[in-house]
Amino acid sequence: MDRRQFLTTTAGLALGTVPASAPAIAQAKTKVRVGYLHTVAVDGQIWTGMDRGSFEKQGLDLELRQFNTGLEIFQALIGGSLDVLATGAVLSNFPARGQGKVFLINDIEVATAQLWVRGDQGIKSFEDLKGKRIATATGTTAHVFLDTALRANKVDPKEVELVNQTMPAAVTAFISGAVPAVALWVPFNVTVRDKVLGAIKLADASAYYPKAAIIGGWAAANDYYEPNKETLAKLIRGWADANDYIVANSAEAMEKLQKSHYTQTPLSDINESFKAQKMFTSKDWKRMYSDGTVTNWLQQSTDFFMANAGIKDFTPANKYFDPSLYLKTIA
Repeated sequence: MDRRQFLTTTAGLALGTVPASAPAIAQAKTKVRVGYLHTVAVDGQIWTGMDRGSFEKQGLDLELRQFNTGLEIFQALIGGSLDVLATGAVLSNFPARGQGKVFLINDIEVATAQLWVRGDQGIKSFEDLKGKRIATATGTTAHVFLDTALRANKVDPKEVELVNQTMPAAVTAFISGAVPAVALWVPFNVTVRDKVLGAIKLADASAYYPKAAIIGGWAAANDYYEPNKETLAKLIRGWADANDYIVANSAEAMEKLQKSHYTQTPLSDINESFKAQKMFTSKDWKRMYSDGTVTNWLQQSTDFFMANAGIKDFTPANKYFDPSLYLKTIA
């Protein structure tokens, strides 16, 4: 409860009752525990919505908790400390294992995943990567992209040595020269570009779009989804307001995000991160929800995750992704 709500409620109690006509702003809001990643592709709509009052207008109080990877967020969701989460490609992983229900898509991470190599260690092509170490956070957007990129360039993923680290550690290893290559996601590319003279961006995910689109979005805990659809519909409406504002006013929206939530990152880098993703209006998403496009994209990533984990019996995207709530909510 914020200070204004507290004072309003206290005043009502002092008078013996709160008038039935009390404005909505003074009435209790529905709290939703939200886990997220601090990247524009994941939290752009969240912070824009918070600043515009998009969620507050829906009667929601988002209790936000930041994580470093989608794996960590899902662990928190499964453990019961979150109601919903927003993440990247990991959205296609745990729900396929029966852990989480996908109900909302943020964007397509067209070029957020990137592969950087060190020319000073003799890496200038995909062929040069054979037998070499590549640092990344396995089971994430970067890992999905890396697997796609290697195969597309005739390098069997088994021909390289994956070094599984948190993304900050992977980037540090690359900068120090401990590994000659790193598969990352923005904005870590900025650090690599600035710290490693002569670092080469060998490829990014845009080279494999739309055939191998990587999408991020929202999932709810299994025991939260069904009994809280009304709350999730309100979340979708708040998200749609923020999303459509960004699409229509991207320059202004990125400037506001940088000033309020990415103060340590130059605006030029924020704009670069924004251009690395592909957003659509809330109404445009309706078509892709309806015609199976979103489901197919989710399934592509799920197939990778399940094959990588050696899991043969898993829940397909058309079972763990429910487009109906979005389609009913967005007029």
